[in-house]
Amino acid sequence: MEMGMVGLGKMGGNMALRLHRAGHRVVGYDPSEESRKRAQETGIGAVSSLEDLVGALKAPRAVWLMVPAGEATESTIQKLLPMLSKGDILVDGGNSHYKDSMRQGKSAEGYGVEFVDAGTSGGIWGLEEGYCLMVGGSAEAFSRLQPLLSDLAPPGGLLHAGPCGAGHYVKMVHNGVEYGMLEAYGEGFEILARGPFDLHLGEVAENWRHASVVRSWLLDLLTQALQKDPQLQHLRGYVEDSGEGRWTAQEAIERGIAAPVITLSLQQRFLSRQEDTLSNRVIAALRNEFGGHAVKNK
Repeated sequence: MEMGMVGLGKMGGNMALRLHRAGHRVVGYDPSEESRKRAQETGIGAVSSLEDLVGALKAPRAVWLMVPAGEATESTIQKLLPMLSKGDILVDGGNSHYKDSMRQGKSAEGYGVEFVDAGTSGGIWGLEEGYCLMVGGSAEAFSRLQPLLSDLAPPGGLLHAGPCGAGHYVKMVHNGVEYGMLEAYGEGFEILARGPFDLHLGEVAENWRHASVVRSWLLDLLTQALQKDPQLQHLRGYVEDSGEGRWTAQEAIERGIAAPVITLSLQQRFLSRQEDTLSNRVIAALRNEFGGHAVKNK
């Protein structure tokens, strides 16, 4: 199968490469000449405009957006829809708000284009491990995309969540849960570090990885980070929030659902920008390890 990938950064570039390795024809576009060159060096066809991308694909087309949520996604969709043909599929794989995806689905209908929202998790490890995909859209569009989706996801990592918006809704809550998990690890290791014993935090993390009820991929990544820097001294405990945690907390408030852990973990990220603690350095390190998110060094 063939697909157009708009956005060849950390996520989009690796997703395009994973599909290329699986035997799919991928044509990519990115405004960055450096990103296009890097893609070409891996065997992915890269073009210098959206028009060229659409022209390089045979109808009915599948075009996947992997660009920052918000204005970048909005403007790219507005540019692309008039270029596409009836029966084409447009996928938003970024972290858009689910209500925006529902609206984009309605807008795409006017062009005869199928709109699919694909919540994507896996970070910089997805190239080798695969991407957990939470997909919203029609059953027909999901079925047509199945060869691509199945090669992007690991076994069990592909979900057709429901109609347009459902994929990004599930991903939004996924990221809210992630906030709480990161906060719990951060607080736990802060207590360990400031307790009455001279503990080696990396050894504790390694111990917990084996048969412990708190073992997880995040703990695996924390162990790696602590091996590189036992006290995470090179990091500032400054933690950004990318939107989904806020949206999850807001959704809980709107629906009258108690979500104290997720809400407080979001508030802790705000607090992290005012003080530097080990717990916040743990969260910053983990976000860098799993997603390649930028960190602030001392």
